[in-house]
Amino acid sequence: MTKADIFEFFRRLAEDNPSPETELEFGNTYQLLVAVVLSAQATDVGVNKATRALFDVVKTPAQMVALGEDALKAHVKTIGLFNTKAKNVIGLSEILVRDFDGEVPADRDVLTSLPGVGRKTANVVMNCAFGAETFAVDTHIFRVGNRTGLAKGKTVLAVEKAPEKRIPQPFRVGAHHWLILHGRYICKARPPECWRCPVADLCGFRPKSVKK
Repeated sequence: MTKADIFEFFRRLAEDNPSPETELEFGNTYQLLVAVVLSAQATDVGVNKATRALFDVVKTPAQMVALGEDALKAHVKTIGLFNTKAKNVIGLSEILVRDFDGEVPADRDVLTSLPGVGRKTANVVMNCAFGAETFAVDTHIFRVGNRTGLAKGKTVLAVEKAPEKRIPQPFRVGAHHWLILHGRYICKARPPECWRCPVADLCGFRPKSVKK
């Protein structure tokens, strides 16, 4: 894709959805961090169902520590890998209370040092909470990046680095949201709904699907 194609690609996605946001539900930065940790290998819909009651009673790391691991497991037991995730959430909460006065640090390197927080999770938090121009590559973005030609790469990191170099302003903050939503609802794994795609003519994917 040329620079002009990339600009037009995001211009159209922005026209359809001017203010893209994560579909995870949260009330503050700490709840966002917890929700993203829980969302690994799980759907946002499933995480939201599990965290609604949890977030009614837990709004801070200190409250999470007080809740305890067993009670947390009871809240999130419908989410895949809930035992490991609960342990990580309690662990990162203890660190936030002990070392950061209960605040989530606006530092990707520090975030990735917390239990259960990988690069993708840190990128989501940095983007959604702090407005950083980060690109959290999930399966949707990996697929859309390679399929369209926007960000080709064999690894998650390679696909992440391509947008950092190629996506122009004013689209950089919202870019990963547009790509996730595009992959989730239009550029699906199989089959992609090219017949209703607003950027089909800019995409390198062939052949195109045809509406039946």
